Amino acid sequence: MLREAIDELEFLRRLGDGTLPLDVFRTYIEQDFLYLTGYAKALSLVAAHAPGPAEAGFWAGSAAEAATVEATLHQNLLTSGRLPASDAEPQHSQACLGYISYLTAVAATEPYAVSAAAVLPCFWIYADVGRRLAASARDVLAADPSHPYAQWVTTYDAEAFHAAVATARELVDAAAEAATEAQREAMVEAFTIASRYELMFWDTALNKQEWPAS
Repeated sequence: MLREAIDELEFLRRLGDGTLPLDVFRTYIEQDFLYLTGYAKALSLVAAHAPGPAEAGFWAGSAAEAATVEATLHQNLLTSGRLPASDAEPQHSQACLGYISYLTAVAATEPYAVSAAAVLPCFWIYADVGRRLAASARDVLAADPSHPYAQWVTTYDAEAFHAAVATARELVDAAAEAATEAQREAMVEAFTIASRYELMFWDTALNKQEWPAS
């Protein structure tokens, strides 16, 4: 049900078919930029608790990718002039702050297996959704090569990213094999909560939830 609800989000449908308003897309990119900073910290904590050098190297490398390469792509898009200008300093949405706070807390306090399960949805769901979005975006580009964000969406289908997703899934599966029954139950719970945050993160880019007035 949760996975189906993600696929049915209006935000994702309109992102793929090119009809998402540009101001909404800018909001999404701003929030994703803020998210990547927190996600990189969570991945670094997972790496610090990893059981071996191979696992530590993968999670640390993923943290570096999120903090530098991906974040730079987002920042370049925000300053490219292709999206509506904004002078306001981006502030974490409720979903964004809740998501990265949850991941950081789990990565800092829970066993490696549980923290690895918590960070997996951002890899796995993003890749699965991204493949379909990229296919739709290619149709948009064929009709309008200058579309302001369809080219960015097609990067969701990059082979290097999907290879990283496959490695992340393998590492989490291996962690589950070595975990206790109680830890495996905690892994399922962490994965489920993070998946809920994935849905909320995308949805609130289009359907904003305002913070209470200060």
